[in-house]
Amino acid sequence: MPRARGSTRLNVTLDPDHAEKLTRMAEQAYTQEGTLARSLLARAIDEADLDGGTMVELLNGIPGAFERARLGREQGRRGETIPLEEL
Repeated sequence: MPRARGSTRLNVTLDPDHAEKLTRMAEQAYTQEGTLARSLLARAIDEADLDGGTMVELLNGIPGAFERARLGREQGRRGETIPLEEL
């Protein structure tokens, strides 16, 4: 299926509880899970407040995010990275 010009494709992994809820919601709406997920995500993004406090709260809610960021910084300092041109 071709994407609209300027659109970005994302792959999102849901935990089992959220995946099950999305499935039930899609069944009730007589639509595909991906279509509903896209709509829900777009709405959440539109309604999100982008101030610094909100961003910190969101990032703090991601399990292991701080540790992964720290690891990435350490790997970068050691030169254990791949240049963007090579991705």
